[in-house]
Amino acid sequence: MQAPLLLASTSKYRAERLASLGLSFTQAAPHCDESPLPGELPDALALRLAHNKAQSLSGEFPDHVIIGSDQTAAAPDGSLLSKPGTRERACHQLLACSGQAVTFYSGVALAGPVQDAWLVTTEVRFRRLTRREVERYVAAEQPLDCAGSFKAEALGITLFDWIRSDDPNALIGLPLISLAQRLRQSNYQLP
Repeated sequence: MQAPLLLASTSKYRAERLASLGLSFTQAAPHCDESPLPGELPDALALRLAHNKAQSLSGEFPDHVIIGSDQTAAAPDGSLLSKPGTRERACHQLLACSGQAVTFYSGVALAGPVQDAWLVTTEVRFRRLTRREVERYVAAEQPLDCAGSFKAEALGITLFDWIRSDDPNALIGLPLISLAQRLRQSNYQLP
């Protein structure tokens, strides 16, 4: 019998993406500090947070395979693009990314009876954006809790010239291609 799956996330988008695989799972809020460590690079942060989120629920759900994920973004200069928190910071981030390529790191970790962790990289090129377009977008979507200040699953997709990734789901924060591969390796039934 397969261990039950648990998604360590409060994100409805991640839950919808996981549900699209046709697997039964429950969802719970992870317990971890998401602050970056001094000098921590965006890719290392995404992987550490995914691991910490999955591990934070392992004591509470010892018989579950727990899926933790997190995403970070690196500006063209390699610095971390944080969750903006305010409209002003979101507009500033988007204008700074205008016409630039930005790298997103989606970390995924499995805890419990199955242990694994990996990173999926996505590169996005923002089209040239005007202040008016950015302000209109931020007012419409309110992407204040999103790394990079956009939601690719909605209007944020209109901000890009292109997206490059081995997994198009990674930009929404849960890389389903690699997750499905790992779950199949652990004998979960997927088509």
